[in-house]
Amino acid sequence: MSIPIETFFLDPDAEGTLQGRIQQMIAEGILSGRFQKNEKLPSTRRLATHLGISRITVTLAYTELLANEYLTSKGRSGYYVSPEAPEPPQFKPLPKSEEKVDWTRAIAKHYSETSTFEKPEDWARYKFPFIYGQTDPSLFDHANWRACAMKALGAKDFPSLTADYFDRDDPELIEFIARQTLPRRGIIAAPDEILVTLGAQNALWLSTQVLLNQRRKAVIENPCYPALRDILYQSRCHITAVDVDDYGLPPHRIPNDSSVIFTTPSHQCPTTATMPLQRRKALLSKAQALDALIIEDDYEFEMSFLTPPSPALKSLDEDGRVIYVGSFSKSLFPGLRLGYLVGSAAFIREARALRASVLRHPPGHIQRTAAYFLRLGHYDALIKRMGKTYLQRSKMMEQAIADHGLEIAGKGMHGGSSFWMRAPNGCDTTELAFTLRKQSVLIEPGQAFFNDSAPPKNYYRLAFSSIPADKINAGIAGIAAILR
Repeated sequence: MSIPIETFFLDPDAEGTLQGRIQQMIAEGILSGRFQKNEKLPSTRRLATHLGISRITVTLAYTELLANEYLTSKGRSGYYVSPEAPEPPQFKPLPKSEEKVDWTRAIAKHYSETSTFEKPEDWARYKFPFIYGQTDPSLFDHANWRACAMKALGAKDFPSLTADYFDRDDPELIEFIARQTLPRRGIIAAPDEILVTLGAQNALWLSTQVLLNQRRKAVIENPCYPALRDILYQSRCHITAVDVDDYGLPPHRIPNDSSVIFTTPSHQCPTTATMPLQRRKALLSKAQALDALIIEDDYEFEMSFLTPPSPALKSLDEDGRVIYVGSFSKSLFPGLRLGYLVGSAAFIREARALRASVLRHPPGHIQRTAAYFLRLGHYDALIKRMGKTYLQRSKMMEQAIADHGLEIAGKGMHGGSSFWMRAPNGCDTTELAFTLRKQSVLIEPGQAFFNDSAPPKNYYRLAFSSIPADKINAGIAGIAAILR
């Protein structure tokens, strides 16, 4: 293995001749363990050019190191660290000094004790990854995303790449959202009513910080998106969890002192229930009577491969009390972290100011790349391709689940990418997940979704966004075998 030329540099403040400094530089590299035995050094010509000195100076330094057995020469092959070079000294680390800070008192707020399920970093190496929200590389349009990213790096788009968007967003992305994405959900919004966020979770956090405080009450669904519950705890508002049924959030169970209602009406998280039209109208009437606001998280509406999606709750809103949360991260890839908030201009103004003080704005290059990917039709083509694949996998999942005697607790009316499952009473799906992982099967335990102090332990989620179709039946069979 060759030692990179970039690791060689001379300290301008060091003393001694150039030859001596070169010797010292190489000897220190060997003695520190950075240069390993039998690794090849740069040629005298390359090193001299790199350092901007005479080649003879480097040659003399190498010759001296040869004589001291730091280096060895292999004919025309070049110079190498000698197998006989001195061994790096083995230092015992000094004992760590005792910290004097009492962190239990110094930390004013705790954010690390969250309830979100942690996916293994190497999830793609597992044979049966039934985990939610991951990207299938066989479906993603790498070539066109790369082309859009390169286009966004061009001179024409230099302002979008370098601009400070603290008080606005990429106009092309905003235009697409306003003229294409939102009308598909029945929503009409002006540019000053749209804010680009770092994904849906960031949108929920901004909404919480702007609308809630210690005196106000938030209503969440039970079960619900675990990160939302963590966000609300951080705001220190009062939280009421309302149990959902087969049609989502029941409006009549919402307390009369509620300030903000969080809901996922089109695709309840995680049960996948869809709220019917009459209940949506009842929810809006309830919010109007309470003078409360509604945060609608409309995730996965693009994955409606069974039937067309229901219109968004915001499309029925005549009072401006619904704030809409959307995201491209679910349909493109999680690492994109690109979502959007839609609401009254007064609300968006405050959310934008908060965003500017915390993270300034999502990177301009990412916004422009996404805008090109959307405008050039690549996004719609990708969604169509994903829909066909998800439809096939969904049917295979449902058939395999029936064949192996597993129980579905909830499945999307319009589509989606997962099934909400119920294991037999007495089964702890956290332990089930741990056991299955040893057999290269990944599932998502359901406890984290519940707000109860003693949540039911026998629910779990099976997603099919990242598992190949030919692995589904065997994976479901493995789950059934462990459950038996």
